Amino acid sequence: MTALKLAVVIPCYKVKAHIAGVINSIPELVTTIYAVDDACPEGSGAFIRETITDHRVKLLTHGANQGVGGAVITGYRQALLDGADIVVKIDGDGQMDAGLIPLFIKPILEGRCDYTKGNRFYSVDDVRSMPTLRLLGNAGLSFLTKLSGGYWHLFDPTNGYTAIHTTALKRLALDKIAKRYFFESDMLFRLNIIRAVVEDVPMTAVYNDEESNLKIGKIVLPFLGGHLKNFCKRVFYNYFLRDFSIASIELLFGAPMLVFGLIFGVTAWSASAASGVPASAGTVMLSALPTILGVQLLLSFLHYDIQAVPKTALHEKLTP
Repeated sequence: MTALKLAVVIPCYKVKAHIAGVINSIPELVTTIYAVDDACPEGSGAFIRETITDHRVKLLTHGANQGVGGAVITGYRQALLDGADIVVKIDGDGQMDAGLIPLFIKPILEGRCDYTKGNRFYSVDDVRSMPTLRLLGNAGLSFLTKLSGGYWHLFDPTNGYTAIHTTALKRLALDKIAKRYFFESDMLFRLNIIRAVVEDVPMTAVYNDEESNLKIGKIVLPFLGGHLKNFCKRVFYNYFLRDFSIASIELLFGAPMLVFGLIFGVTAWSASAASGVPASAGTVMLSALPTILGVQLLLSFLHYDIQAVPKTALHEKLTP
């Protein structure tokens, strides 16, 4: 059996004060560390080159800022070129405990999944210590990501502590993945499209004096648009392009029936309110029946979709 080639990717942007401690905390089982200077205004790349002596560190640089996703993808590409088996991604701001790396790669090594991600919501004590804004934001984004990504058993989708087997990584269209703050959510959508298995890993985040670069007001609409776009793509790919099942029929009939029932009902109610003449029983039924049937069909489709989460790891299926 060949030795495991385990790589770590660290996006570096405004993390000069923390990056040395992060690199020093990475355990010896990691063979290569890719520090990606994403045009950091603090000169993180130069700092790493001048002060870090760990032989495992390879510095990669961007001439222009590409966002966290762009930095991670640069690290992913280099890890594939270097023949890595598993690639872990952690942030350079010290919020992620590098000592958890063995826990993140264990489910992959055991053949249970292709991709693991952190979940900060397992422990009630951890949730209580989390900043309120992050707590509320992650709760809402988790539901949207379940819809768009199709991994209904996952939570905390924006968690950037991840590990991926390169069998799955090679099948991803890296040039199509969102390169900025939508990166983690878009990764889950792309992983679902290739039918990769994803598993949550409980973890605790550390919130110290680091400054977040995330501006909530600027990303709300792009996030909503991205999730809607990915949901439509996933449904089309999985239920109409690559397969056609009873769930496809339920969606095909359920959505139009619900829309028709609601529009017809609202129109009839408005006309009745304006004229003062009560709607007839037939009119009420013509609105209520398709609405009820549409809801039932869509709930049945949703149940099917939840059960359709990938269950066999790609690197188990595709490895001779």
